[in-house]
Amino acid sequence: MDNVLLARLQFALTIGFHFLFAPLSIGLAVLIVWLAFIHWRTRDAKYQHMARFWGALLGLTFVVGAATGLTMEFQFGTNWASYARFVGDIFGSLLAAEAITAFFLEATLLYALLYGYKRLSPLMYLLVAMGVAGGAVLSAFWILIANSWMQTPAGYVLRHGRAELDNLLLAVLNPSMIPRFLHTVTGAVLTGCLFMLGVSALLLLQKRRVELARYSAGLAVILGLLTALGQLGFGHVSAIVVERTQPVKMAAFEGIYDDQSHAPFLLFGVPDPAHDRTLYYVGIPSGLSLLLGLNPGYEVKGLHGFPRADWPPIPWMFYPFHLMVYLGLYFIAMTALGVFLLWRRKLFESRWYLWLAALTTPLPFAANELGWMAAEVGRQPWLVYGIMRTSAGVSSVVPDASLRTSLAVLGLIYLALFVLWLALVRRQVSPGPSGEEAGA
Repeated sequence: MDNVLLARLQFALTIGFHFLFAPLSIGLAVLIVWLAFIHWRTRDAKYQHMARFWGALLGLTFVVGAATGLTMEFQFGTNWASYARFVGDIFGSLLAAEAITAFFLEATLLYALLYGYKRLSPLMYLLVAMGVAGGAVLSAFWILIANSWMQTPAGYVLRHGRAELDNLLLAVLNPSMIPRFLHTVTGAVLTGCLFMLGVSALLLLQKRRVELARYSAGLAVILGLLTALGQLGFGHVSAIVVERTQPVKMAAFEGIYDDQSHAPFLLFGVPDPAHDRTLYYVGIPSGLSLLLGLNPGYEVKGLHGFPRADWPPIPWMFYPFHLMVYLGLYFIAMTALGVFLLWRRKLFESRWYLWLAALTTPLPFAANELGWMAAEVGRQPWLVYGIMRTSAGVSSVVPDASLRTSLAVLGLIYLALFVLWLALVRRQVSPGPSGEEAGA
């Protein structure tokens, strides 16, 4: 196993673990803003209790996410030093902006959100909650600018063997930035909704914190449906941008080897890259052409139109992409059913649906990971698309033994952190009275 693969595995472990918590932090922060807003308007204490309860879970999630995010950034200067030298003028500025304008804002105001509720008026508490959510979203904004720039670089010049910033606005508004940001943040809010719904369902099944669970489940299922529908729209726009800017990635997503007009939208298939084909292909005739070009005769580029050396690893993005799409459709159906039951006043008594909601809780996390995997693996073999190969960005001085050791150590640390997070979440959710009181 060479150092390129080891460095990639280590970074994948770090970003994959971090991405379990970052979307949930954003989603819970946005939901807490809504609870704080209702409390400010109604002065009903139960909404403050709800905000405190979910705020405690947000605090636990933020701490673990912050720890893993720092580890990720250190790898740029160790395992990926050649990459850091090449894009430091651009990438370093964006990461610094994220830390200064977003991370510290979120961290500081989160303390006030968790411990200042007795001293803050409802309006000030709402403003603090908005600051926490704004910091979380702003953090995602800067990180996604950096990531999107790697996918669709813009606003730079190549000088002295480095990519140097030439136009900040073009770099920030690179072609894939806005769709990626909307798609990712909407997915984060959906993650928060389904997490809130799943935890509330468990509380209702156990008959604990019943009032908090009822109001939380009702809020989560309504906002969950809205965000799931939003994900469908933003995902479609993102797919169009991918097809325009990275056509080889779209061809790999759909297992298309030859240029096709009236290209079908794949429903099921098994990629066979060894023979340049997709087995058991089941698709909607002209569906992909219609979705991407709004024209059933629109021509979709196939993999054979690109050098084989530029092909991404097809199975590693084909399966994650389609599983993500299937999960997105499931979330729409599941939350729509929940809204229907809420409208019929049967949501809280339908134990089968509560069990379904509880079992659904891990799935948005899986969908986030699958989407990120499809996006990042699909960029390969490029580290910066069309400019720098992944193999050129790895540090040449870091030995394989160090990469293996650090990979194993990080894996054990992350496993311990995940178990600790689960234990603390369970401790926060399980104890306490069964009625209104739900404070941290």
